[in-house]
Amino acid sequence: MNTLFRAIPAVDTSLSALRAAAPELVGSPDAPHALLRDLVVEFWESRREAIRVGRYRHEADLTLERQLPALLSHVRKGLRPRVRSVLNGTGVVVHTNMGRSVLAREACEAVSLAAGNYCNLELNMETGGRGSRQAIIDPLLCRITGGENAFVVNNNAAALLLILDTFCKDGEVIISRGELVEIGGSFRIPDIMEKSGTILREVGTTNRTHEQDYRNAITEQTRAILRVHTSNYRIVGFHAEVGLSALHSLAQEHGLPLFMDLGSGSLLDFSSSGLHGEPTVQECIAHGADMVCFSGDKVLGGPQAGIIVGRHDMVERLKANPLARALRCDKLCLAALEATLRLYIDPERARRLVPTPRMMSLSAADLARAARSLARQIKHAIKTVELECDITLRPGISRVGGGAFPQYDLPTTLVCLAPVKGSAMALKTAFLQTTPALLGRLEDNAFCMDPRTIPISRFRDVASVTVQALHILAGR
Repeated sequence: MNTLFRAIPAVDTSLSALRAAAPELVGSPDAPHALLRDLVVEFWESRREAIRVGRYRHEADLTLERQLPALLSHVRKGLRPRVRSVLNGTGVVVHTNMGRSVLAREACEAVSLAAGNYCNLELNMETGGRGSRQAIIDPLLCRITGGENAFVVNNNAAALLLILDTFCKDGEVIISRGELVEIGGSFRIPDIMEKSGTILREVGTTNRTHEQDYRNAITEQTRAILRVHTSNYRIVGFHAEVGLSALHSLAQEHGLPLFMDLGSGSLLDFSSSGLHGEPTVQECIAHGADMVCFSGDKVLGGPQAGIIVGRHDMVERLKANPLARALRCDKLCLAALEATLRLYIDPERARRLVPTPRMMSLSAADLARAARSLARQIKHAIKTVELECDITLRPGISRVGGGAFPQYDLPTTLVCLAPVKGSAMALKTAFLQTTPALLGRLEDNAFCMDPRTIPISRFRDVASVTVQALHILAGR
């Protein structure tokens, strides 16, 4: 074993070999010497560990000549930025693992302006003195939703926490047992309520809750009634729930506030796209919710944010809570959210220009044409380099994702790849190593891509990475 350890080349020798083999890589500004050295040390340490477990038995296997390709690959991987562009071929529009919603062009430009310049984040442009960052967003949100006032924090869990902490601490909040949902990352509504110092009062059963259940639970300790929209699942069959208008009347009768956690939080009606039953923020306000909170980066199609709209006096109390400062958004989030909301002033413009609602609204005919175009470009690309892969089209389904419209399938046409050499699973793994990486899904022994979540402007990139993936699969 010691003989094998001694066969490992010196770090400086390895660095010299890297400079000779890939001068464009080693000499780039993105490859500082200290980082390169750390990557080389890390690589050879992995080989030492392999020696310890018996994977290497011959000195010849540890020569720099033999190990240089693997060392180069390790260094290239280590020099890549951790946040990189990924092509989404899964057909899941709001994909949490890939950053949820893609921002509109207008929002990207607003972020770039705010990031690369000083801006009027908290500058009063009339007096030149201190202003409020909330003044950027509040008027737009009120205009679009019908709320009297608005406040934005860093995500919807924070929004609910702030509401409960402000109005319900050390008191009881009534909630239907069927609405005690778990959201992404194992965050649960009861846990958030507990952290706010609120006592949870469950009413009804999992599948049926009646107005009398709420009425019977109201005591002197009751601080509010909370309605949580079950956006990531549905109960069907023998089911009953109390409508928001009825809860509003009950809350008013007892002098209690009614809060609505809308989850994904849509500002548009998607019934024309076959997506029914998701209440809009505007409807919740109109039906009597005192405050509604929802996410900015799901169906809305903006940046990560927790948006709160509702009664003026109640929102002002939220803003005065010391916790509000800890949960506030930065200038990049507010810039992106403002630009996104400005598109919603004209709902049809938002449906065209905000990527998330646009992808949700694509028709089956549009997607069939897109799939044919994508398949043609891939076939041409692999034919040019003499690679083999069977490419077919088949009907499929897309999903909205992000906990919205869980019971609905969106019809689409899938572009399916079946490599002549190697498996579909191996091809999926190869796509993770391409630049940019591409994610799809495996169905019936094929790697499938859904054009719903791939912009036409990126079809050429998809064809390029398909060639890369097939090369990796062939070991070239």
